[in-house]
Amino acid sequence: MIEDKKVEEKFVDATEELVLNMGPQHPSTHGVLRVILKLHHEKVVDLDCDIGYLHRGVEKISENLSYKLAAPYMDRLDYIAAVSNNLAYVETVEKLIGVEVPKKAQYIRVILTELNRIASHLLWLATHALDIGAMTVFLYCFREREEILNIFEMVTGARLTTNAFRIGGIPADVPEGFEKAVKDFCKILPGRIEEYEGLLTKNRIWIARTKNIGVISGEDAIAIGLTGPSLRGSGVKWDLRKAHPYECYDEFDFEIPTGKNGDTYDRYLVRLEEMRQARKIILQAIDGIPDGDYMAKVPKMLRPPKGEVYHSIEAPKGELGFYIVSDGSTKPYRVRIKGPSFFNLQALKTLCVGHYVADVVAIIGTLDIVLGEIDR
Repeated sequence: MIEDKKVEEKFVDATEELVLNMGPQHPSTHGVLRVILKLHHEKVVDLDCDIGYLHRGVEKISENLSYKLAAPYMDRLDYIAAVSNNLAYVETVEKLIGVEVPKKAQYIRVILTELNRIASHLLWLATHALDIGAMTVFLYCFREREEILNIFEMVTGARLTTNAFRIGGIPADVPEGFEKAVKDFCKILPGRIEEYEGLLTKNRIWIARTKNIGVISGEDAIAIGLTGPSLRGSGVKWDLRKAHPYECYDEFDFEIPTGKNGDTYDRYLVRLEEMRQARKIILQAIDGIPDGDYMAKVPKMLRPPKGEVYHSIEAPKGELGFYIVSDGSTKPYRVRIKGPSFFNLQALKTLCVGHYVADVVAIIGTLDIVLGEIDR
């Protein structure tokens, strides 16, 4: 009788499980992500991610183009951080051919990349808050992001897919009024971040939706492959700008913010502080732009020597790396991309199991994924 009762209870539990599709058209999945949820009542007991709805074959396309012509395709990976994608690719090719970028170009690259970091975090905060139900923050964040896009348009002529850099430097010197526009933005930013915090940081609804939600320890975060703010939110002080400095980051003073609890709330605080630290870097760089050339002497048609190279940078979402193999021709033999969104998405199951369906929305938002980078 006891054994029969156990079997009966197990059978009842099984019938109460529900398989639910979230996406790929659901707005809170931040693109075309399909999450297959297994629920017991409203609690997540298992989930799986179905990706590939935005696959465009960027790696294979790049292998059929010259090194220079492939660069604009990288803007379309994480289209919220096109400047960072562009930087990682051109730096990898520069490492392959052994060219040294002029110091002036390095400073300008750092300024634009850190502005891009702020713009990316602003869009993350806007959409993350909107997913949880905070409409006003969405409008506030877009107000500041527009100012950054205005600067990008001033420098590159584009606002989203900027193609800001070239192999060997930058395509042109910054225009008149660039320094003033950057300083004006940096002047208003601290007050605006305080506005975001005034709306969210001590808001009891925000705290209830983010504290102790999606907790992951530093050890587990490292083991699963988390990177960027999602890793630093778990207390791991790892940032490639400090660990393996590129461009001229070793010349600037800035801190690496980390969390303590590894929850959604900590990852929120880490990104807010990263915006403040990015502003700190920008102000140091804008005051120290040296004179001189902004473009190294690079052949019109590149023929790197046979070999392979891997190079990565600290993009807004984490480690963005490029692996390129050269066979000595004008086209790369192999191109492989390590996108932070792809690796961070691996943690979704670990973060969600045991939480409610509504928490899945908050946890997807806290990972700050972009499907263009995941699917490629």
